[in-house]
Amino acid sequence: MMTEAMPLWVEQREEVAVFTELAVEWRGLLRRSVVDTIFLTPEFQRVWWEHFGHEGQLLMLLARDPAGTLQGIAPLFASTEAGQRLLRFVGGVDVSDYLDLIVARGHEEAVYRAFMQYLCTEAPPWDVLDLHCLPDHSPTRSGLLCQVCRECCPEGVEALPEQPAPYIPLPGKWEAYLDALDKKQRHELRRKLRRAQGEALLRWERLSDPAGLEEAVETFIALHRASHPEKEAFMTDAMAAFFRDLARALFPMGWLALYTLWLDERPAASLWCFDYGADLLVYNSGFDPRFRPELSPGIVLMALCIQDAIARGKARFDLMRGGENYKYRFGAREGTVYRLTVRCPRVAGTRAMPSA
Repeated sequence: MMTEAMPLWVEQREEVAVFTELAVEWRGLLRRSVVDTIFLTPEFQRVWWEHFGHEGQLLMLLARDPAGTLQGIAPLFASTEAGQRLLRFVGGVDVSDYLDLIVARGHEEAVYRAFMQYLCTEAPPWDVLDLHCLPDHSPTRSGLLCQVCRECCPEGVEALPEQPAPYIPLPGKWEAYLDALDKKQRHELRRKLRRAQGEALLRWERLSDPAGLEEAVETFIALHRASHPEKEAFMTDAMAAFFRDLARALFPMGWLALYTLWLDERPAASLWCFDYGADLLVYNSGFDPRFRPELSPGIVLMALCIQDAIARGKARFDLMRGGENYKYRFGAREGTVYRLTVRCPRVAGTRAMPSA
């Protein structure tokens, strides 16, 4: 379909091949968007869909201008819950921290209008557009999409905070980072680093050799499961398979930063991070609880990762979704992700949206 306000052609794709066929174009559009995040790359989205999309129907919308240039992607899928047809982001909620519509910067209103007009007139019937994990700087949550949605669904649009997403803005030097911490936390962090280095043979590394990828991933999975009963429950065989395939997809791109800490030559802690753009994003962690608590392997490795991120010139150490206290002890500032829901009205079995 072609929209009237700005000539954008919307195409619907439902086959899995779209992730690989459009990969180069997709990444190019992502770089031109406001929300350029690892979770919206075709590589991450493809792996998620292959592992968790089996109960849904892919509903990928592409918006192109008359020259054929890709200006927007709505990476959606449809599923049915409690009798309602839901449209959600590919990436889900459990393993993706930031999701969004992918829209060329400066073309947000035209693309949002094109997508909503398509959803309200030509897409398969749906009841709720349920968009999780929108970053606080997303134009999608800032009002533009809400404004367009209200034209289609005047009484069914709601945008609310969903979860904290703390982050640490990084200075140029490690000492400057320490100086910015609360005095007590600065003292505690230095003390933990000295104790770990003084009471055990400490070694840590960020994986760089592809030959070591499988071993490093298995070490992470084992430490993740060992660190807490809730993490053990999370890391099912199916979830472990997802992490393995994600590592295989992202490591060749340079986007996987897998850190491991050894104490006395035994794996003590592991951090699964993403190195993407100017950010180092902490995705998940694990540690061996058999080590003496005062050695604090998880805290020590987190501090070493921050130090490494600063040395690599990163601007932001992103601790992502979840308001756990330890994040703020590292000096994190408050971020937020939002949830936008749009309820589709049914009038005599039809849906309509006024033209712009």
